[in-house]
Amino acid sequence: MDQSLPLIYSLVRRTREAVFSYTESLPLEVYTKEHPQFGFGSIRNLQAHIADCYLWWVQEVGMGAKPDYLKAEEIKNTEVMRKYFAKVDRVLEKAFAEFKKLDEVYVWKHQDHPPVKISQRWLIMHPITHEFNHKGQMLSLGRVLGHPFPPGKDADLATPFEAPGA
Repeated sequence: MDQSLPLIYSLVRRTREAVFSYTESLPLEVYTKEHPQFGFGSIRNLQAHIADCYLWWVQEVGMGAKPDYLKAEEIKNTEVMRKYFAKVDRVLEKAFAEFKKLDEVYVWKHQDHPPVKISQRWLIMHPITHEFNHKGQMLSLGRVLGHPFPPGKDADLATPFEAPGA
């Protein structure tokens, strides 16, 4: 396996931790509050959607194994969401070990989607970029709800050279 992918994912996990710390600081009613002008409605629902994207593309499409998805409303708080993402982490670790043809392009076909050309590398990278898109939405929604992300913290991709806890 190309070791850059596990490295990139480790950096994603560090920035995800900053968001988890933020969501733990929110009142539960803010974490779960539905806002009609935001896709997926709430910060919690956006986080669940991110996890589902990893599970769909990496586990279901890439590995052919049906994930055990949670419904967003079953995720009562950040502690439960952390456990859901622990499942995502295990799936990615398995993919890092099993994916051997990272750049071999193939056509993926699904009854509900048009055929698309993908690769194993894309199966990992797409959910990562998708996570950053929705992370921005979560932080924007938090600001709209009166709970901005703390100043001085960064939810962008951390460099591998930052001090631990930075």
